[in-house]
Order: sequence, then C-alpha cells, then structure tokens
Amino acid sequence: MEKLKFAVLGCGFWSKFQIGAWSELEGAELVAVYNRTLSKAEKIAQYFKVPRVYDNAEELFRNEKLDFVDIITDVDTHALFVEMAVKHGLKKIICQKPMAPDFETAKHMVKICREAGAKLYIHENYRWQAPVRRFRQILDSGVIGNPFKARVSFLSGFPVFDNQPFLKELDHFILTDMGSHVLDVIRFLFGECEELWCQTKAVNKDIKGEDLAVVMMKMKNGMPVYTELSYASVVEHDSFSTLFMLVEGEEGSIYLGPGFEIRTTTREGTNSETVNFPSYCWADPDYIVNHESGIRINRNILEDMLGHGKAENTGDDNLETVRLIWACYESASKGKTVRIDKFRYSYK
Repeated sequence: MEKLKFAVLGCGFWSKFQIGAWSELEGAELVAVYNRTLSKAEKIAQYFKVPRVYDNAEELFRNEKLDFVDIITDVDTHALFVEMAVKHGLKKIICQKPMAPDFETAKHMVKICREAGAKLYIHENYRWQAPVRRFRQILDSGVIGNPFKARVSFLSGFPVFDNQPFLKELDHFILTDMGSHVLDVIRFLFGECEELWCQTKAVNKDIKGEDLAVVMMKMKNGMPVYTELSYASVVEHDSFSTLFMLVEGEEGSIYLGPGFEIRTTTREGTNSETVNFPSYCWADPDYIVNHESGIRINRNILEDMLGHGKAENTGDDNLETVRLIWACYESASKGKTVRIDKFRYSYK
C-alpha cells in the first residue's frame, strides 16, 4: 500500500508523542518537519529519522509534495498555518487542539477550508483515550438504564507550566487548554449542550488566565452535567492526563476513577475492570493514557483520508466544542446562563 506523505509543523513538547503515534501506523510517511528554531526540528528529525528539516514553512510547502500536514504549533499560529496549507493547495490538514485562540478565528479556519474543498481535522485526543472509549461502550450497553445525571472532573496540581511555560502568559487558560478536552468528551458521551453556566477563578497568582472553572450544563437530552476543571488542586488522586467520571442511570451507575478503574454498579452489585496499555519507546509510561490515544485518533483520521472510514474529529465537529469554551467565558464574564443556540460570537 502506498503511504500518504506528510509534514509536521512545530517540534515542541507534544511533537514527539504525536510523531511517535504516527510511527505506529502503516499508511503514513513523515518526510519533513518544520520549526522556527531549526535545532528543535533537527533534534526531532534525528530521533525519528525524518529526511528533511526546515525553519521556513513557506519553503517546506514549496519544496515538498505532501498529501497532508499536521500542525502542532502554538495556538496563536494555527490559523496562519492552515491558511498557508490551503494557499499551497493541500486538501487534508490536521491541526492540534485547541483549534484557535477564539471562536471567530475557529469559524474562519473552518470556512476557508470548506471553501477550498480541503478537509480540516482537529487533533482532540481525549475522547480517544482507552478508558473513555470503554466507558462509552458500557454506557451504550444499557446496563445502567437511562442515564439522568453526570459529573466529569479534572482536578490536578501537576506543574504544567514547567514544560509548557507559555501557558502562564495566556489570557485564557484552563478552559481553552483542558476545557477543549473535557467539553469534547462530554459531547462524545452525552450529545450536544442546550445551555450552561460557568464560573472561573485564578488561584495561582503568577498566571494571566484562569486555572479553575466550574461548569453546569443542561444537555439537549435533558441531562444535567456538572464539570470541574482545576490546575490548583491538592487532592489524594490527581487526575492529570485523564478524567474521573460518574454517570448515574435509572438502573445503576458507572465510575471511572484512579488507576483507570471502571466500576459499574447495578442492584446486583459492582463489577470492576482496569484498562491496561501497551508500552512504546517514544511514550512516557506515566502518561501513556494520553500518548496511546494519539495512535487511535491518528488511525481514525488516516482511515478517513484513505476513504476507508469517517473521522470523528473534523473541523466542523470541533467547532461545537470551541463554541462551548467561549460560551463558558461569556457566562463567567457576565454571570449568566448562556443558551448555546443563541451564542454566535467570541468573548475576548
């Protein structure tokens, strides 16, 4: 089978894990990497044996014959590189989450790709985590009956600013960084949101944005979903790189908790199972749940590119997650409930 040739733009912290995930798949071949600091591109290229490196993205697009590009740069440059890829005629473009720094820019990215006949995919990997997929399987089995309430939690004190110091300078932090994951998982599990209320706070005084958010959502199916996100928590079980979730139904409940244990409780008792992971030389075993999910989402996108399947994480789909993020900021700013079908603009 002929492999699709692609380039990666951005050789920072996440690139090793994203490229590592691609290396596990048969249908794609990485032919070039770009980074504005050439030494970073050279380091990644050496590790993965990539033949060509660039510190000029325009030059890369001019020189390389690509089937697709994977953009793993800072969020403020996503639109720039999507536009550049469209200008150079690429019809398949992958962009790291969060899609854009605001809702208007995200809408613009989706629009220009649609008008150019290009497929835009967003690398939103949390819904592809093995525990989340298994959780969905149990939920869909009907074992707990009709679900009527859910809680989704991300509580962590992980020093995220140590390996990604630029996060300190973001005007908007946890909702754009982690909210993109959490709100997308909620959509994956429970469908679309009808209305929400949000409160945010900066606990860490050394950052510009918020590191705490609490969101109360009413889903279109009538379910209330309570969501909490924090990078300021000192808790017994830190949920960094994953989520803890509890869904209650008319016949029982499902809980995803520490150690990737899923506990399903009905009137007959509780069944426990633990999700396990393989190991990879490029992945950090402490965060394997996140790194392994990259293989899953990349496979799904690749199957769509090859015409063998349908991608879940398209630009159009992820735009609805971005809409929720900025509806949260609107709610927190104005102290009011926001109806999603009425939300059309980006709070800045």
